[in-house]
Amino acid sequence: KEKKSFDACRKDGLIDYIPQALWEKYYAAVMAEAVAPEIIPDAGLNVVYTPLCGTGNEPVRAILNRLGVNVTVVSCQEKPDGDFKTCEYPNPETDAALSESYKVAGTVPCDVILGTDPDADRVAIAVPDGAGGFRKLTGNELGCLLLEYILKARTEKKDIPNDAIAVRSIVSSPLADRIASKYGVEMCSVLTGFKYIGGEILKLESKGEENRFVFGFEESCGYLKGTYARDKDAVVASMLVCELAASLKREGKTILDALEDMYSAYGYCLAYVQSVELTGADAMDKAAAMMSDLRSNAPAQIGDVPVTVIRDYLSSQTLDVEKATQSEIRLPKSNVLEFVLGDQGSVIVRPSGTEPKVKFYYTAIAESQSVAKALLDRMVAQIANK
Repeated sequence: KEKKSFDACRKDGLIDYIPQALWEKYYAAVMAEAVAPEIIPDAGLNVVYTPLCGTGNEPVRAILNRLGVNVTVVSCQEKPDGDFKTCEYPNPETDAALSESYKVAGTVPCDVILGTDPDADRVAIAVPDGAGGFRKLTGNELGCLLLEYILKARTEKKDIPNDAIAVRSIVSSPLADRIASKYGVEMCSVLTGFKYIGGEILKLESKGEENRFVFGFEESCGYLKGTYARDKDAVVASMLVCELAASLKREGKTILDALEDMYSAYGYCLAYVQSVELTGADAMDKAAAMMSDLRSNAPAQIGDVPVTVIRDYLSSQTLDVEKATQSEIRLPKSNVLEFVLGDQGSVIVRPSGTEPKVKFYYTAIAESQSVAKALLDRMVAQIANK
């Protein structure tokens, strides 16, 4: 077939731009999810923003401008660039994705760095660390901070719906469960993949109860407030980050202060994701064999902590090790194993569906950061030596 240029396709009516009227409807839907936008203009919030050479530039800046945020854009990553010449690995989960942002943020007033991934559905943030550098938050940390901000602010406004529901993926931080419980909100856990969070919204919508959904997130930097979408949305998440940062700045606090307050209140819940890369033509078979071995030879303890519960999402069975009883998992079948260490953490294992690797999601919980970190290190070391 003859190739046509973009301009030629436009002329022939094969390509058209989204009309501004539709953009305005989208912006209105996003702005409707603001919790307390009135706090932003007077806060003097300074944000360094990078769309990572992707699609977030216009919609994110449109929302932040309407909120009254002072935005400095990382110019070398402002325009779409499929070659990602200034961002070798534009994944917001990695610290390297924000390397250019750190350079810019060191030269201008900056309360928070925002980075949206190329298709603008995920967002990462970093904040000044007080020592001349920046601290990037994990997806779990930001998800829990946003959850608490939303629930606290809505509680103060007395507009949390009855029987409110928040949703997280099973590999995301159980710290979110503790936060939800404090505010009387049900936390629903679903399989990995935002489509499952969207599925929970659809269930509520089918009953005319979609207003019960207050927030959903995945540890891989995906967040959603509102039911206007069925996928994570970095635009609404960027707005919520700015609200959070502005509310703290007005109190003379930083996001790191809020993070420490959260850990002090609910316990230190540290997480780490490890990907075991497999090689060779039989790499996928090796991944399957690794999962099979873990099922046949489940560890009795991890990091010197006894395994109390084993959940096999493929057989849909939960084994209570201490009681030697089984119960059913009411989620779709998935090749996932979860080893629960009482109230001290867990290890979740699943193979990638598209790549020859197996991912281990570690969570360590303790009353102090040092104890949680020591447990996390022991857990990772044991699995690495297995």
